Order: sequence, then C-alpha cells, then structure tokens
Amino acid sequence: MTFQPRVSVVLPVRDAADTLPQALDSILSQDESNLELLAVDDGSIDETPTILLDYSSRDSRLRVLSSGGGGVVDALNIGLSEAQAPYVARMDADDVSLPQRLKLQCDFLDVNREVGLVSSKVKYWQPSGETGLGYALFVDWINGLTNHAEIQLGRFVESPLAHPSVVFRKSLVEAHGGYENGLFPEDYELWLRWLEQGVRMEKLSEVLLLWRDSDDRLSRVDPRYSSEAFYKMKMEYLARWLRQSNRFQPNIMVWGAGRKTRSRSRLFAEHGIEISGFFDVDPRKIGSPREDLVVLPIEEIPEPGKVFIVGMVASRGARERISSYLSDRGYRHGVDFILAA
Repeated sequence: MTFQPRVSVVLPVRDAADTLPQALDSILSQDESNLELLAVDDGSIDETPTILLDYSSRDSRLRVLSSGGGGVVDALNIGLSEAQAPYVARMDADDVSLPQRLKLQCDFLDVNREVGLVSSKVKYWQPSGETGLGYALFVDWINGLTNHAEIQLGRFVESPLAHPSVVFRKSLVEAHGGYENGLFPEDYELWLRWLEQGVRMEKLSEVLLLWRDSDDRLSRVDPRYSSEAFYKMKMEYLARWLRQSNRFQPNIMVWGAGRKTRSRSRLFAEHGIEISGFFDVDPRKIGSPREDLVVLPIEEIPEPGKVFIVGMVASRGARERISSYLSDRGYRHGVDFILAA
C-alpha cells in the first residue's frame, strides 16, 4: 500500500548545521507520526547535506530535496509541489516544534472544515539568554491575535502569523497560488493574498513552537524584509481593502503626521487613495504649514460616520491608544477605522 501521510512538513534549509538536528528531532518525534518531512536544501555549503543524509537513512519519512540555491521562495514552492498530504505544515531549521503541535493542528482542521489555515501561539526563544526587545514585543503582539477576526483586522499592521507555526490545507495552494518571488516578505504576502480571497485563519491557544531569534535570521538581514518593503507591499492590499470597505472612498484621514508617517502615506496616492488631512496628538504639528498638509488635533475628530481613519503611528503603544480613543468615541475597528502601523 502506498504511504499516505496526514501532513507534509516543508522545511527549507541553508547552512543551518548548528540548529538543524534539533529542528529535525522535534518533527520526527511528534505525537502525530503519520507525516512526511520535506527538507529542501537551498545550496548549503556547511554540514547540512551530511546531516540530512544521515537522518534520512534512519527515518524514511524524511525526504531530502534540493532547490539548487535558488532562494527560500523556490525552496518553499518545491516543497509544496512535492507534498503528498492534504495538510501542509511549515517549519524552519532553527526552530523547535513541541511534540503535540502537528496532532493538535491537524485535529483542528479535521473538525473545522471551514478553516483553511491554523496557527498557534509561539514562544520567543533566544538560547543565548539575551533578549531582543523589539522581536519579543512582536511575538507578544502576534500571540494577542487569537482568532480569525483579530487576524483579519491586524493584518495591515504586520504579518499576523509566525510562518513556521502554521498548518494549512494544500487545496489553498491549488486555489489561490503558493509563494511569490518579489521585493517583499513571501509569508506576509501569502497571508494577505489568502485573506483577501476569503480564507479563514484561526489560531490555537497553546504555545506549540519555540521561535528562535538570531542575528542572521532572514527577517533581519534580507532587504525583502525591510520595513519599507513591508509598507510598499501591504499598501497594495490595504488600498484594495479600502476600495471595498471605506464608505468615503477614495478619501481617508490619517492618524499620525510625523515625517516618517507622511512619507509612507504618500504610497496611498499610487493606488488612488486621497488623504483629506491628518490627525495628531502633538500640538507642534497642528495647523496647515503647507497648502497640501492639514493637521488637526484629535479633539476635532468628528462623530462616527463622517470620516474613515487609517492609524499610521508605529511608536510603542500608539496602536493601543489610537484604538482605545476611537472605540471610546464609538468608532468601530474595520468599519470606521483601520490600523496600519
């Protein structure tokens, strides 16, 4: 009888000899044993190929593939094309999946047929003991998005899911496409595209992944993951969402009048979105210093139903303050305002 795995785990890897064994062990010792592990070597020049060969000789569930050094997106799509299971799980070579991860996520998809993707909470993991505050705060924010509604509303702030924590139906790839190459983070673009197409995404309340932070992770060193790359790409999806959801289209008001916010807000014009003015809490920014720049105090925000506001302030705690202030005034998140920083 042909082996039919319940879940295919796609693991792209390049020069990860130091962390790869722990990642492989964490998958091959899962409570859910009916799996295949597709390790796609992306042109490694360290001991990674030797490690993969050794593991595959001892466990036939591990299949070693090669992307010829074409990059992580090519490696991911090769893994997707070779996946034999109805469910696809993501895994990275420097993280650790807890033993119950795959069984809980696959069981959830079995029961909840309307859900296309399920993630989990993750634990910030820095084996050296040092704490990267920015990344730790990002993990706290991701873990705070606990269901589909919160993931939907939070998707224009940042990538709402930890990539190596997800399991999704392979049929989504057939219906909506896989990973795209471009000057943007491939996982974030995928989530935005699938959410735009109506894919339901949920998150389990358990911590099922130890998500390692390191100085050489792609999100730190690859220009595709820069803040400007994030903004340029997500603005395309935000603009399309506004055309469908903003009753005052193409006009919006922007909360935040700082130099960086104004610079990023110029991207709206490329998509036919017009900024009628800005709101800000800093009295030094209030007024009309230029003909094309109108900055009003937040006390002049009208009652709900008069404007649509996009929150663009990225400073720590700003999102919470903006959301709280507008909600107290009767504004509804996703109806009267959206957060995008």
